[in-house]
Amino acid sequence: ELVRLAGVYADRVSINVELPTARGLKRLAPDKSAERIEGAMGDVALAIDDARDARKYKHAPKLAPAGQSTQMIVGADSATDGDIVLRASSLYDRFKLRRVYYSAFSPIPDASTVLPLQRPPLMREHRLYQSDWLMRFYGFQPKEVVAAADESGMLPLDIDPKLAWALKHRDSFPVDLNRAPKELLLRVPGLGVKAVNGII
Repeated sequence: ELVRLAGVYADRVSINVELPTARGLKRLAPDKSAERIEGAMGDVALAIDDARDARKYKHAPKLAPAGQSTQMIVGADSATDGDIVLRASSLYDRFKLRRVYYSAFSPIPDASTVLPLQRPPLMREHRLYQSDWLMRFYGFQPKEVVAAADESGMLPLDIDPKLAWALKHRDSFPVDLNRAPKELLLRVPGLGVKAVNGII
């Protein structure tokens, strides 16, 4: 109820899943429950839908008009980039999230011995944001983004996920810019949504 009330005053509500996997959450934050977190996210999603339906009534309160988001820590557990991409996609689909935020793990002095001693490369966080955009704005399916990862399930740090995907699908190139459909143009490395719309 407190979360719902917060949504009356807040532009957006964020219920953080904390870690990409239930296994990692159980190991590193045993006082938290994946079921309760997802239950609360589901409640917020329903409340936002109900509030949208009630907008036909003049005095109905708005509820989190900018939607719902979440955040997960990257690099604190053994979750691969592939695990994280699939988890984010599932959260987007199931709870109609507007955004998933990624935060690179940062160790603190005197932390638990089960936590890593050093933070992951910040570029890893950046690559996950890029993969998120590929799914949200470029029409990539989660499995396609995961296919851009290496055998260990990690996205390359030296090139962006779109280029990594293109290098693994050389049979799709070259592309005839005068004839290719928008879906294929959006897969050309170096072309963004604005450039593609300009070409079309």
